[in-house]
Amino acid sequence: MRLTTLCYIERGGKYLMLYRNKKKNDANQGKWIGVGGGFSENESPEECLCREVFEETGLTLSSWRFRGIVTFVSDRYETEYMHLFTADGFSGEPGECPEGELAWIPAEEIEKLPLWEGDRVFLRLLRENEPFFSLKLSYTGDRLSKVTLNGKALFPD
Repeated sequence: MRLTTLCYIERGGKYLMLYRNKKKNDANQGKWIGVGGGFSENESPEECLCREVFEETGLTLSSWRFRGIVTFVSDRYETEYMHLFTADGFSGEPGECPEGELAWIPAEEIEKLPLWEGDRVFLRLLRENEPFFSLKLSYTGDRLSKVTLNGKALFPD
């Protein structure tokens, strides 16, 4: 089981996105995602969030919102419990990222990027300003096979 954070940093109608293209054996290779990563020993979700954002972007967060928990279940990877955040306050400018290329992408352009299908689900929930949610995304290979929101199956019915 893995505990992780993921953050979508917002500025002027754009999100800071990470194109994963630098790490070997990266499950996210060739996909665009937010920034974040795995918990270190004794970290809270917020501590992990701030550390991971700084390590991947050089930004220091000053304002963020905990939006939900996303459970990823897969026949290929271990179960992951991702703590999902958005942030709209930070200092600094994005620097070089060891995991890929960072870019500010207009919110309306994100759906055109190569994303995981499940990411499209929680990005929609973020856009719709859904209150704190629990989302379970089940994958068979790279195919999204089941979506459960707050304990109720959305797909398949």
